[in-house]
Amino acid sequence: MAKYFDVHPENPQKRSIGQAVDIVRGGGLIAYPTDSCFALGCALENRDGIDRIRTIRHLDDKHHFTLVCHDFAQLGQFVHIDNTAFRAIKASTPGSYTFILPATKEVPRRLMHPKKKTVGVRIPDHPVVHALLTELGEPILSSTLLLPDQEEPMTQGWEIKERLDYQVDAVIDSGECGTEPTTVVDFSGGAAEIIRYGAGDASRFE
Repeated sequence: MAKYFDVHPENPQKRSIGQAVDIVRGGGLIAYPTDSCFALGCALENRDGIDRIRTIRHLDDKHHFTLVCHDFAQLGQFVHIDNTAFRAIKASTPGSYTFILPATKEVPRRLMHPKKKTVGVRIPDHPVVHALLTELGEPILSSTLLLPDQEEPMTQGWEIKERLDYQVDAVIDSGECGTEPTTVVDFSGGAAEIIRYGAGDASRFE
C-alpha cells in the first residue's frame, strides 16, 4: 500500500518531505503535485521506476520523460542550451513549461528519445516540489499522471491513493491540483516549436 503524506501547500512539513525523499532514494515511485497537475516521479537511475511509469501510463519508448529540476543551474547539467533557448527558458522559469533539449552525458541513455537523443526538462513553480528537490539534491524523473482511460489527470491526492494504491509507493497531497499539463516547447531544432499547449502561456514562444 502507498504511504499517504498530507502536506501544507505553502510550507510543507520537513518530516513528511524527508520521508517521501527517502522513498525516492530507496527506489520508490511517488505521485506528487506540481504547478500544472499531479506527476509520477522516481530517481534518475531507477530502472524499475521508469518501467512502472510506462506500465501505469501505457507509454512506448518514444515518450519524452521529464527531468524536474530545482533551478536553472541544475537544469544546465543535463541539457545543451544555446543562447536563444537560454534567454527564452530563463525568462519563463520557474513555471508550467517543459522544454525538449539535447541531452548531456549526465542523462541515462534510456531516458532520452531513442533517435533524437533529447530529454524534457522543467523547473516548476510549486513549494512542495521545491522542497522535494532541495531535500533530494538531484532532479526527479517525472511524467504527467494521466491514466490511459482518462481524458484529464486526477486532481485529488486521496483519489490517486485509492486508484494507484498498489502501483505507487507514496502519494503526496497538498490540496486540489490542476488538470492542465505543462506547455511543451521543443528547442532541439534551434527555434522554439510548441509541441503541446498547456498551463503555461505559450504566446512568448510563438
